[in-house]
Amino acid sequence: MPAVSVCFAGENNRSLLVSLPDQMNTKAAPPPLLPQRLSLVAQTVQSLREAIRAGHWRTHLPGERELCAHLQVSRPTLRAALEDLQRHGWLDVSHRQRRRIRARPAASRRAPKKEIAMLSACPLLEMPPPMMFVVDVLRDKLAEAGYATKFHVNRACFSAQPVHALDKLARQNPSAVWLVFGSKEPMQRWFIRQQLPCVVAGSCAPTVALPSVDVDFRATCRHAGGVLLRKGHRRLALVLPQDAYGGDVVSEEGLREALASMQGDAQLRVLRHDGTAPHLCSLLDEALRLPNPPTAFLVARAPHVLAAMMHLMRRGKRIPQDAAVISRDNDPFLESTSPVVARYAINQAQFARRLSMAARQLAETGTLPAHAIRLMPRFLPGETV
Repeated sequence: MPAVSVCFAGENNRSLLVSLPDQMNTKAAPPPLLPQRLSLVAQTVQSLREAIRAGHWRTHLPGERELCAHLQVSRPTLRAALEDLQRHGWLDVSHRQRRRIRARPAASRRAPKKEIAMLSACPLLEMPPPMMFVVDVLRDKLAEAGYATKFHVNRACFSAQPVHALDKLARQNPSAVWLVFGSKEPMQRWFIRQQLPCVVAGSCAPTVALPSVDVDFRATCRHAGGVLLRKGHRRLALVLPQDAYGGDVVSEEGLREALASMQGDAQLRVLRHDGTAPHLCSLLDEALRLPNPPTAFLVARAPHVLAAMMHLMRRGKRIPQDAAVISRDNDPFLESTSPVVARYAINQAQFARRLSMAARQLAETGTLPAHAIRLMPRFLPGETV
């Protein structure tokens, strides 16, 4: 009997062609399972199941508002996940819409997957859009590799004295790896002392040896300085938040390197603000009152770029004729300004992939070289230089 070919529909309507053997009494090997991309709903279902297995909630789930905050997902995503758990016998819904946890299915006795924890000082929905995209891609990549993820928001862990908050968080949430966003030196040193696997999404303090992934801010600002110097600017201002992270420190170093290469009369003034528009504007006013005020501004953080530009224009400065502005960072709204802001843009998908690779290697091998992975962004000239 001749062989028969059977076509199986796969992901994105692709086909898998399997040839059945000539002999009918010989069983063909089953086709390999096709890889699947887990949706955010599926990941939320997975997170809820693991929490129920671990006994995080004993009799009832908390309300939707609390669950949304805990899992960092929207209410429609949460409700879809809850409906899935109810369909598969994990939950009962009472007449008061309270969700009671049923006896766990037998399948729940299997060992849970490794969990990778993400730690941030602010909720996901308050992150800048580029970083929200990074977190979404990270979740997808890690889920494809078989890892559960959990997003923790704890401002106390990012304080000057984070030991108590970090001790409690790590004790209650054992994880294969910790991915921390925007960490500072006290937190980084705590992870080293505790010998907990950690990858920093950002830059470490100069004396801290943890694996990290970040933009190459030194090279970025050195390039920005060169752009401004070639345009004839000799009095530059660097606008940074007072609460400086590792990337802000090397930003100043890179810009000073660019000015040093001129071997001339180029000057740099660093304006460190407290993150509020009034304080930033007051510092700009002080700089503009100088006998030789800055004629070019390199600004960190996209929202502060907008505040600086509007205040300069309010003071009668034409951009770029009287004052040039470059944003060290990118944000989609900068494409809609007039004039369009000159800025540096990183490939966020590449950033997320490098973070995912580092986290997986650390989880699977237990080791990862304590070196910095630095990605060079692309300069978008815009109209403000």
